[in-house]
Amino acid sequence: MNAYIQRVIDETKKKNPNEPEFLQTVEEVLSSLSPVIDAHPEYEKACLLERMVEPERTVEFRVTWMDDNGQYHVNRGYRVQYNAALGPYKGGLRFDPSVNLSIVKFLGFEQVYKDALTGLPIGGAKGGCDFDPRGKSDAEVMRFCQAFMTELYRHIGQDIDCPAGDLGCGGREIGYLYGQYRRLVGAAEFGAVSGKAVCTGGSILRPEATGFGAVYYLCEVLKHDGEEIKGKRIAMSGYGNVGWGIMKKAAELGAKVVYFAGPDGYIHDPDGVDTEEKLNYILEMRAKDPMHCQPYAEKFGCEFVAGKKCWGVKDVDIYMPAATQNDVNLDWAKKIAESGVKYYIEVANMPTTNEALEFLKEQKHMIVAPSKAVNAGGVSVSELEMAQNAERLYWTAEEVDAKLKGIMKNIYASSVEVAERYGLGYDLVAGANIAGFQKVADAMMAQGIF
Repeated sequence: MNAYIQRVIDETKKKNPNEPEFLQTVEEVLSSLSPVIDAHPEYEKACLLERMVEPERTVEFRVTWMDDNGQYHVNRGYRVQYNAALGPYKGGLRFDPSVNLSIVKFLGFEQVYKDALTGLPIGGAKGGCDFDPRGKSDAEVMRFCQAFMTELYRHIGQDIDCPAGDLGCGGREIGYLYGQYRRLVGAAEFGAVSGKAVCTGGSILRPEATGFGAVYYLCEVLKHDGEEIKGKRIAMSGYGNVGWGIMKKAAELGAKVVYFAGPDGYIHDPDGVDTEEKLNYILEMRAKDPMHCQPYAEKFGCEFVAGKKCWGVKDVDIYMPAATQNDVNLDWAKKIAESGVKYYIEVANMPTTNEALEFLKEQKHMIVAPSKAVNAGGVSVSELEMAQNAERLYWTAEEVDAKLKGIMKNIYASSVEVAERYGLGYDLVAGANIAGFQKVADAMMAQGIF
C-alpha cells in the first residue's frame, strides 16, 4: 500500500478510535487508491486525503418530541455534510435506534464517492437520528419529524444541502419533514428535500429507484459475461423499498427473487416474487410489521426458515445483500463462496465486512460489485427530483426510468474503464472507488486548499 495512504489511515484511526463503521469504510476506500495516489504525488502536498476523511461540517442536535400520552422524549440528531466540491450536499436521513456518529460518518463518506459516480452535480452528506418510527402512531412520527426539522432546517436548502430518505425514513416521514421546512422558511422550496410525494414535487419512481438501479447495474455485469438477466434466480436480504424495487424490476425483466431474508429468518419461494399480488402483499406486510417476513410464507404456502440467513444456498445465480451494513461477515462469505454462485452484488451500504469483501474478491469464480456503485440509483433519482423541482416540471415514469438506466450504465462503464486504465483488470470495487475519488479529487484541487 502507498505510504501516504497508510499514514492517513493510521492517523484517522487515532483520531476516531470509537467509530468502527467509519474507520471500516475509510480503510476500504483508501486501500484501493494506491495506483492513482502513486500517479499524483501532488495530492500529498495538498493534504488531499487528510481533507477528504474530515467532514466539512458536522451538526449534532437535540430532538425533543411528545408521544400520544403526553410523555416527552429526547433523541439525538445528526447531519454530516461531508464534501460539497461537486455540488450541494446530498444524502439521506436514517431513523433507527442504531444511529450514532460513526454510522452517519460512514454513510456520509460513502455518499461522497457514490454521488460522484453518478456524474451529477451533487456532493455527499448523511444524517439521521436514533429515533425508531416502528410502532409509533402517525401523530407521534409527525411530531418527531417536525421537531427534527425545526433544528435541521437552518443547515439545509436547495442550493446548500438536500436531504432524502433512508432506513426508517420513507415517504411519510419525508412529507412531514418537508411540510415543517416549508412552514419554517415560508416558501415552497421544493428542492430542499427529496423523496417527496408526487403531489408535492416528488419523482414518480423514487421509492423503487435504488432497487431498479441495482438491477440495471446487474444487467451490465451479466452482459459483460455474455449473459442476460432473464431466467436468473436471486437470493437477497431485506424487503424494504430497496429489496422491493429489486423484486419488481427483476420480475419485469424475467428474473425472480426466490430467497429473501428479514430480521426473523428467510423465505424460500421457488416460484419467485414475481406477481403483483406478491409484490403488493410485501408492501402490506412491511407496513403492518416490518420485523417479520414469516406472514409471506403463510400467505403463499412456501418455506420459512426462522432465525437464519439465506447466505450459502446453492439453487440461485446471484446474491444481493440489500438490508444493512456488515450483514455478511467472513463466515457467511465462506458459505457464499462454497455455494458456487458467481455473482455477488452489494446493494445495501457496506453490507460486507472488509475481511469478507477481500475474501470474496479473491475467489476466482466470483464477480463482486460494490454497493457505492450498485445502489447509486436512489441518489440519482433524488437529484433528478431536484432538477424537476428547479424547472417546475413533472417528468413521466418512463422519462425518469430511462435517465436512471443511462446513469447506471455509465457508472458501470466508468468503473470498468478506470480499473483497466490502472492495470487492475476487471475489479469493479477498486474501479468504483477510484472513479468516484478522481472526480472529487479533481474538483478539490481546482478549488484550492481550505
